[in-house]
Amino acid sequence: MDIAAQLLDFILHVDKYLMAFVTNYGAWVYALLFAIIFIETGVVVMPFLPGDSLLFVVGAMCGVGLMSYPLTVGLLLAAAILGNQSNYTIGRYFGPRVFQWEDSKFFNKRAFNQAHEFYEKYGGITIVAARFMPFLRTFAPFVAGVAQMTRSKFVFYDVVGGVLWVGGIITAGYFFGNIPFVKQHLDKIIWAMIFVPGALVMLGAWRARRKGPAAPGV
Repeated sequence: MDIAAQLLDFILHVDKYLMAFVTNYGAWVYALLFAIIFIETGVVVMPFLPGDSLLFVVGAMCGVGLMSYPLTVGLLLAAAILGNQSNYTIGRYFGPRVFQWEDSKFFNKRAFNQAHEFYEKYGGITIVAARFMPFLRTFAPFVAGVAQMTRSKFVFYDVVGGVLWVGGIITAGYFFGNIPFVKQHLDKIIWAMIFVPGALVMLGAWRARRKGPAAPGV
């Protein structure tokens, strides 16, 4: 089985992998989960790691007493917030260095200014909403850093988004993850968690493209 197939199998059967890990290594599962959430949100080249499905399954494990609910929420919330901060800092540090020559093929002053203005105006809701969207949650904080979004504003929405994402999905798993119907159809629920948010983003982008830029004075 190649790496891609192994990763897909892990994402779709994350409950079985985590159960085996808890059985064999006990409390080390907290360190593993912290690392996965931190890397997914903090390293821009790792957008494919499981996020929503992992949190949901972890919540279900908390619901049957295999893990501590308050410890899990606190630890993974810290991982999500610190991961976004790391990603933002990487983008903020390397962005100006990549674009430092305004006449280089990498730099577009107008596009940069538009990105900065967008993140200053709409960056908050973007950072929060991206938490629930695979791939986007990895790239959004990096782009916010590149676009030089104000650090204090980014921190505020990073925390808000982290609380809603980690707390909300783990709690949903805690209360609903062990219902027989949910356990029986968990693989389909995981696919929905992956594709539904992405489909909504693509639909929104398509509608925005169809609408086109507003006419002057409108």
